[in-house]
Amino acid sequence: MIISLNIFKITIFITNHYTLILTTKTSKDLAKFHLDLEKNYGAHDYHPLPVVLEKGEGVFMWDVNGKKYYDFLSAYSAVNQGHCHPKLVDLIKNQAETLTLTSRAFHNNKLGEYMKYATKLFGFDQLLPMNTGAEGVETSIKLSRKWGYLKKNIDENQAKIIVCNNNFHGRTTTVISFSTDPGSKDFFGPHTPGFIHIPHGDAQALENELKKDTNIVAFLVEPIQGEAGVNVPDSDYLKKVRHLCSQHNVLMIADEIQTGLGRTGSLLASCGNCDCSSSCEQQSSYVRPDILILAKALSGGTYPISAVLCDSNIMEVIQPGQHGSTFGGNPFAASIAKKALEIIIEENLSQNARLLGEIFRDEMNKYITNSNIVSLVRGKGLLNAIVINDSPESKTAWNICLRLRDNGLLAKPTQGNVIRFAPPLVMTKDQLYDCIDIITSTIKEFEPK
Repeated sequence: MIISLNIFKITIFITNHYTLILTTKTSKDLAKFHLDLEKNYGAHDYHPLPVVLEKGEGVFMWDVNGKKYYDFLSAYSAVNQGHCHPKLVDLIKNQAETLTLTSRAFHNNKLGEYMKYATKLFGFDQLLPMNTGAEGVETSIKLSRKWGYLKKNIDENQAKIIVCNNNFHGRTTTVISFSTDPGSKDFFGPHTPGFIHIPHGDAQALENELKKDTNIVAFLVEPIQGEAGVNVPDSDYLKKVRHLCSQHNVLMIADEIQTGLGRTGSLLASCGNCDCSSSCEQQSSYVRPDILILAKALSGGTYPISAVLCDSNIMEVIQPGQHGSTFGGNPFAASIAKKALEIIIEENLSQNARLLGEIFRDEMNKYITNSNIVSLVRGKGLLNAIVINDSPESKTAWNICLRLRDNGLLAKPTQGNVIRFAPPLVMTKDQLYDCIDIITSTIKEFEPK
């Protein structure tokens, strides 16, 4: 008992001492403490904005010193439902105390309910659950290749998939094999063969490739290229893609990992310029892909969850033991995903993104008419970007983001001279106008005098 008591006292002393050290540090030192931990003990595979966050709620985040920020990145569109949504938090607490993982060796009571809800919502026969967006992309590649061999009668190992230049579909070995970003693929070879590149948004280039090669099984496309700088194609592009894929018996794969689940002002970016008032009505603007990939906001930013949806004539090529994941489809993930989807529908987040996105682009376009530092505003819904009038190699966009941080708003450059703006979809109109004021006043600081 004496030994136990002494150990307890020592533990209390160490805990209190550590807390005292942290609380007596200056604000700068406290942030540096955490930054140094990552620098010294972590791989240097990212270049984050120098801010150390410890709390999130709705559209806001707080750093370790208690400073409050608007989140204008949403973890690359993973936090569409806002940080720590109370419905998700409550569900996670309950499910974590009940059952988290069974593996797919057994059934669980949450997976089927989630599969039914999601397939009915998006209009597909079946869903294959995975964990990350990259896993979802890999799954779609395997599905389309095997479909090509079994259903299209292509000779084995001859299947080809068309992809777009400047794509971003993840960082697994096969996915980087068809990246056009040297930083993503250089010195990681040998690369996986079987991919053809065409420009994004160019339906004629797609048609040219489909006409000359009968071994093509699929076209993998981001409806809007987020990582490439929010590149928005012409409004009729996906319809042309759909027509060409159907004409040549090629699967259309829509990577909606970043663009889906309300981000672009509709349930899916594939919905086009819809004006649905609540849940997806699949209006005439909707372009139905053969394979749909979802991730990121599928969990509301709480847990890695991805899904691949398609009809049974495609999904049936995968048989037991041929593809899967220990964690994919676990009851914890399934319950979270179903609730995350329900929140998007129940709270009309697509519609809110549509309205606020129009306001954002209108106000930013007003600003840039007299700006020498911002040359272009582009986007859809609440996936937007401004192009900084400087070279991609310059630090101007980075420095603007540092100043935005100082002024209480967090965003991040992409492609060097592009700043992506993607706040949680729960943002209010008043909050948006407040953010527009922060953004425009910050940019003014960088305008030539």
